[in-house]
Amino acid sequence: MEAFFTTFLLTAITQAGDRAQLLCAALGQRFDRPVPLSIGVILASGAMAAIGALGGVAVGTWISLDALRLFYALSLLFAGLGMLAPRRAVDTLPGWRTGPVLTGLLGLFILQFGDKGQFIIAATAARNHDWVWPLVGGWAGMVVGLVPAIVWQAKLADWPIRSVRLGAGVVITLIGAALALGAFGLV
Repeated sequence: MEAFFTTFLLTAITQAGDRAQLLCAALGQRFDRPVPLSIGVILASGAMAAIGALGGVAVGTWISLDALRLFYALSLLFAGLGMLAPRRAVDTLPGWRTGPVLTGLLGLFILQFGDKGQFIIAATAARNHDWVWPLVGGWAGMVVGLVPAIVWQAKLADWPIRSVRLGAGVVITLIGAALALGAFGLV
């Protein structure tokens, strides 16, 4: 269960103000059909979590325990630094002539492939030698971080996202750095 809670919390927090969340809000305004768009986002999030979890378990069988510790530490370190870095503008996919389910599914899948949430899921799965709980936790965290943006769209601007993003980015970066130093035996 620790793997579930870790991946849930980290993937939900790392979505705050991220490009994926902004894309979901923009697509929510564009389509004004939250249920079909949410279905596409939920399917894309599930696919991303599955790829991360299964890839993490595969990697976890190939590398040593020390390397697993470093992999987990680096996933957190880079996720935290990614939250502190300036964001690029989001392509709202205006030329796509697909409906909300397919646009949400493909748009989010393309944007999130190899993103920090997927690496956190992979690192947690590798560290725990279990793909189920990291997959479920990461998937739930992505859904909790993204679907409200579809529903609340413009109200997202009223949320203290910048503060949450900066605060969480600092905390996650520090935890990742401490774990990385520990993996090298320096702490």
